[in-house]
Amino acid sequence: MSWIRESELTIIERFCANIIKAGPMPKHVAFIMDGNRRYAQKCHVERQQGHSQGFDKLAQTLRWCLNLGIREVTVYAFSIENFKRSKEEVDGLMDLARQKFSRLLEEQENLKKHGVCIRVLGDLPLLPLDIQELIAQAVLATKNYNKCFLNVCFAYTSRHEISNAVREMAWGVEQGLLEPSDVSESLLDKCLYTNNSPDPDLLIRTSGEVRLSDFLLWQVKIFCFLLE
Repeated sequence: MSWIRESELTIIERFCANIIKAGPMPKHVAFIMDGNRRYAQKCHVERQQGHSQGFDKLAQTLRWCLNLGIREVTVYAFSIENFKRSKEEVDGLMDLARQKFSRLLEEQENLKKHGVCIRVLGDLPLLPLDIQELIAQAVLATKNYNKCFLNVCFAYTSRHEISNAVREMAWGVEQGLLEPSDVSESLLDKCLYTNNSPDPDLLIRTSGEVRLSDFLLWQVKIFCFLLE
């Protein structure tokens, strides 16, 4: 499955898109990709298939966002907490990541056509080395595109992100590069993984849960819509 589908919108999708475009449009939408395991259980399929179909739905969602002119999308793909799941499931998710980032590298023309810049946010050294290399290749290949931005939060939690930002500021003070009085909210903003992005206008969680699950806790200023 391609990261960005090229197929035309259906009649119903075009109708809904035209209604949405009539009002104010968000510039940045964040998604908590959730419910894949429950979907797999409900449909009596393997968890890995549930995760794979969750990615397919992400690809469809990205097509909608491109059509609506939403310039930036951030997705919560893999939490650091997910490493606590069974080895079989974690290994399956890593294999899925290998497949999808490899596929991304095969879609250079499509990404160039739409001007999609890929960013991967998280503690990447926690990932297997080959996945780190695939991510690095994808980020470097698209770094000069600027029509729209896809931020993939992988090996990420917001508490980890904030803690890392605080450590960076503390190191700056320790090294004499900063004065203690320089430490501020705006400086912390600049030390976050998301420092190149505006705060999301809208957060959507796809499972019906109402928890933020340690996602963009600093950046999100509004509550989320819920999609069953």
